[in-house]
Amino acid sequence: MSVKLKGRDLLSIADLTEEEFWELLEFAKLLKLETLAGKRHEYLKGKTLAMIFQKPSTRTRVAFEVGMYQLGGYALYLSSNDMQLRRGETIADTARVLSRFVDGIMARVFDHQDVVDLAKYGSVPVINGLSDEEHPSQVLADFLTIWEKFGTLKGLKLAYVGDGNNVAHSLLLAAGLVGMDIAVATPQGYEPKSFYVEKAKELAARHGSSVQVLRDPVEAVTGANAVYTDVWASMGQEAEHEERLKIFKPYQVNPELMSHADKNAIFLHCLPAHRGEEVVDEVADSPQSAIFDEAENRLHAHKAILALLMGD
Repeated sequence: MSVKLKGRDLLSIADLTEEEFWELLEFAKLLKLETLAGKRHEYLKGKTLAMIFQKPSTRTRVAFEVGMYQLGGYALYLSSNDMQLRRGETIADTARVLSRFVDGIMARVFDHQDVVDLAKYGSVPVINGLSDEEHPSQVLADFLTIWEKFGTLKGLKLAYVGDGNNVAHSLLLAAGLVGMDIAVATPQGYEPKSFYVEKAKELAARHGSSVQVLRDPVEAVTGANAVYTDVWASMGQEAEHEERLKIFKPYQVNPELMSHADKNAIFLHCLPAHRGEEVVDEVADSPQSAIFDEAENRLHAHKAILALLMGD
């Protein structure tokens, strides 16, 4: 393993160079092949990961917990109810204390500043398991899946249709980093933040790809090799659900929209999916759908992150 990532934090895709991004993907692929062949790994033997969950999750918890086990380590689940954060302890104090007990921290939070502060005040690697700004660990699994399906990333086109949220932000950065074209289609007022669009454009200019933010989902999907969507109302936006259903209805991924993509295009979704809203069963369960391969790849991508950041 390279030592370039050892001891580092992973809060954003922007924390990685192209070389480091590929190192994570290549190591994830190797770990997957060896794990499926029955090989055991001890990269994190005797190490402990603290997992802070302000938001509940199926895939994030299982992938990191099983990943630590398969790497020979131990994962400690900490919900908001289990911690003194609920009673007013600061993130800074929490980071300092946990750093005395564990070898790494993964945090799934509402406010991105929380993972920033964990990294600032802690002395062990901090991994962003999801924040309101980004979802880097998910997007590594997404790009591993695309790479597996097409054998390359550079020169492909990714279309993202729906809410310009944390997943869209990380997809934009990753696409720019590897030279993949990306087109994001959102309703007016729901675009990804300009910071991420501009950063993605800077990266794309260096790597020979393009970044588009559009209104028309058909235009975004036309010729795409991968079509991606996410829920229209994320955790914490439940009060907006009914209004968002009306606004986002034209952005549903259905067979008609998929017909504009490349004939060999795959469908991606970070899950959980609200079937009948952002995607219909005919797409989610179709031969084009790679959503369960993508979910499985969370385990292998997360193991690569853990091993390279926390391993000796």
